[in-house]
Amino acid sequence: MTRVPVFSSPLLLGFDEFERLLERASKATDSYPPYNIERVASPAGEMWKITLAVAGFARADLEVTVEDRQLTVKGRQREDSNRDFLHRGIAARQFAKAFVLADGMEVKEAQLENGLLLITVLRIEPERLIKRIEIRE
Repeated sequence: MTRVPVFSSPLLLGFDEFERLLERASKATDSYPPYNIERVASPAGEMWKITLAVAGFARADLEVTVEDRQLTVKGRQREDSNRDFLHRGIAARQFAKAFVLADGMEVKEAQLENGLLLITVLRIEPERLIKRIEIRE
């Protein structure tokens, strides 16, 4: 069976990378850690707050990066061999959570507060540019 690309229209020039972005986003199915995404009213433009529940992680255990329009949050807890657990119900597990960002999206800040990692993402409105193209003979 032949696979038809989603953005195969000849009128959509330069959008072939969107299909790769959609594939990358669809592969991110892990639900740990739980998270919320909320739209926040802002005079600076569209803004979103991503909240991840990272109880038990210190600031040094977390890493937030943006590379190639992908926001990645990684968590690694250090194992303390000096502790002797009788019951271990809180897992010390690693995670990596990825969010694909559209053009014009900018991560403004990340803040750890009460076991929640708050990441603020802002959409910067691009300047509308009209360029007249001369027609040569």
